[in-house]
Amino acid sequence: MLASFDALKKILRRLPGIGYRSAERMALYLLLEGREQAQELIRGLSSSLDALQMCSLCGNLAEAERCSICSDPARDSSLLCLVETIPDLYAIERSGDFRGRYQVLGGKLSPIRGVLPQNLPLAHLRHRLEQEKTREVILALGGDTESEATCQYILREILQPLGKEVTRIGFGLPSGSGIALADADTLHTAILARRKL
Repeated sequence: MLASFDALKKILRRLPGIGYRSAERMALYLLLEGREQAQELIRGLSSSLDALQMCSLCGNLAEAERCSICSDPARDSSLLCLVETIPDLYAIERSGDFRGRYQVLGGKLSPIRGVLPQNLPLAHLRHRLEQEKTREVILALGGDTESEATCQYILREILQPLGKEVTRIGFGLPSGSGIALADADTLHTAILARRKL
């Protein structure tokens, strides 16, 4: 086979949800039929990589120091929703039921994988909660064991000592599943059915 073609397939297979056959079909399409789209894709990727950064406040994607959510004065700054990843944040935004602000943790505690409290932005979270007038913190992590352990750690070590009202999203979400995989109706129910801890 051709080394450059194999290299392209290997790169495409690194994308989430792309297996060997899908990568091969995408590579063939881009090379044989979609050269114009391939150039547009290259330009779009390059432009996005140059323009996007992490929000200095919440960890979301941003085109400036602060993301559009943190910069929006219409958002309720007294509500803070903790999510594991940016796709989780986007999934909750698609539900249209939450008008507060977010903190992206960038992962969950997992000693087996080497993710310890110091590997998450928990010191930033504590500082943020000490500075802002947050009334309620919503724990919107998945229903798996590591997510539960992360929620319990944050509750015990940060939220309770600061005296914050804490709720956990309700679960219509399947156990062991992630936020980003849920449909809008399930997230709608989960946000509305959050409970106080």
